[in-house]
Amino acid sequence: IGSGVQIGATALACIVLSVMGMLSPASRGSLIGAGVSLFFFFGVIGGYYSGRLYRTFKGMAWKRAAFLTSTLYPGLISSTCFVLNFLLWHAGSSGAVPFSYMCALLAFWVCVSLPLVFIGFFFGFRKQPYEYSVRTNKIPRPIPSQLWYMRTGPSMLLAGILPFGAVFIELYFIFSAIWENQIYTLFSFLFLVYVILVICCAEIAVVIVYFQLCTENYRWWWKSFFSAAGTGLYVFAYGVFFYYTKLDIVGFTSTVLYLGYTA
Repeated sequence: IGSGVQIGATALACIVLSVMGMLSPASRGSLIGAGVSLFFFFGVIGGYYSGRLYRTFKGMAWKRAAFLTSTLYPGLISSTCFVLNFLLWHAGSSGAVPFSYMCALLAFWVCVSLPLVFIGFFFGFRKQPYEYSVRTNKIPRPIPSQLWYMRTGPSMLLAGILPFGAVFIELYFIFSAIWENQIYTLFSFLFLVYVILVICCAEIAVVIVYFQLCTENYRWWWKSFFSAAGTGLYVFAYGVFFYYTKLDIVGFTSTVLYLGYTA
């Protein structure tokens, strides 16, 4: 959850800066560099919300949770980018990131992002936990058998349709700008689409949790997370569709790079 807040804040800040004209897609690397830097500095925000939520669930090992918040998602993304960059090195591409630059990013992550996450987690863990709107029983009740569409997999697929439908038109322009060497300039429209996406994901998560509680299933927390995350499956499926219908990419390395960056 903390990493999600960190990513959301980074995306919002990049879009707002682009709308204000402070980041230009014509300047190569400026948007990516600003996104990486903001993600590292927003670690304090992700750590704060992660720490407060961790205390709400009565967690005790806050140092371990803070370490996972600061390393799990960034470590996964960094490992994936390193493997993809290694493929670029092997292919002799000029677009490969130099090894010294990757070492500098690693040092920036360890020396800046990691301490900021721990600082935010510490202050979030010291805050009062979130209060539940209703009282809960100390003894858990047995959960009745659930209908097939209320299980995690089907509910993810059903819940992801509405948010994806709100943004799939914009995805075409974004994919075209990235993979067909076009310049994307519709940042004002992208900001509106981003707001609509956030609202749709929040509302669909509330609806899924409501139906789950109506069936006396009180284990709602992961269902609320995966219901909105189902949108990502449709986005990746659209990326595969775009690959087969709009692009003319040949070769194993190019295909792996496309699928890796899209995922």
